[in-house]
Amino acid sequence: MSLPHLSPERPADPIAHLVFYAPCIPGNSGAAIRLAAITGAMLHLVEPLGFDMSEAKLRRAGLDYHDLAHVAVQPDLDAALDAARTQTPTSRVLAFTAQTDVTIDDVDLALGDVLLFGPEPTGLPEEVLADPRIDQRVRIPMRPGLRSLNLANAATIAVYELWRRHGYVGGG
Repeated sequence: MSLPHLSPERPADPIAHLVFYAPCIPGNSGAAIRLAAITGAMLHLVEPLGFDMSEAKLRRAGLDYHDLAHVAVQPDLDAALDAARTQTPTSRVLAFTAQTDVTIDDVDLALGDVLLFGPEPTGLPEEVLADPRIDQRVRIPMRPGLRSLNLANAATIAVYELWRRHGYVGGG
């Protein structure tokens, strides 16, 4: 789906493919739009979306970065992964979940990797986590007994950690 206020064209070499599977909160996707613009990541929003792309909260969170971000709304996970791997054939799919002992510092993050995140209230469903295209489950450490990070915050941690490890390539 092409949206008039977003740039669906893919950056030549995205630092990462950030995939939000069935996101529910427009402010988190708006923040991810801004994150994609600032870092050079490609954002894939996988339907069904829990909001309309024209919602004020989405626009407000993305501020004036909508026209600078590379965003595609994908009909399903297959389309998102196909799009990412067509552009970056060597990309791995890293599923961010609390259901693993592997932390982000244990993983060799590569440019062009797919960073997959689930919907805000539940995280990635088991059928997605069981997908054979997922190369690794990854967890962002936090204090015990707490449920989860905010989706936009978790995505920011992952994208910036990948970017940091590669010397902020393309950054200023």
